[in-house]
Amino acid sequence: MDKLTILWTNADVGTFDKMVAMYARNSKTKGWWDEVTVVIWGSPAKLAAESEVVQLKIRELLQVGVKVSACKACADQFGVTGKLTEMGVEVVYWGVPLTEILKGREPLLTI
Repeated sequence: MDKLTILWTNADVGTFDKMVAMYARNSKTKGWWDEVTVVIWGSPAKLAAESEVVQLKIRELLQVGVKVSACKACADQFGVTGKLTEMGVEVVYWGVPLTEILKGREPLLTI
C-alpha cells in the first residue's frame, strides 16, 4: 500500500493551508497515495486548537479520509489535548512511530 506521512511542524497558517492541507487532501482524493496521515508536531498543535480556519481544514481532511494525528507530548505541553481530541484528531505519542517511519524509509514529507 502506498502511504505518505506529512510531518507538520510549521505553525504558519498559510503554509498549512497552501501546502499541508492542500497536498494531503489532493493526495487522498486524487488517489496519489492510498493512505495519507498528517502528524501535528510542536507549535501547530496550539494553532490547530485555536484557529477556526485551521480547524475547518482539519475537518475537511478527516471527511475525505486523511488521518490526522498529533504528538501527545506536544499537545499536553500546549494544553490542547482535549481540544484536539474533540476535533477528531488522534492524540498519541509519536516518537517511536516516527522513528519506525524513518528507519523503514517510508515516504515522509516534513513541513
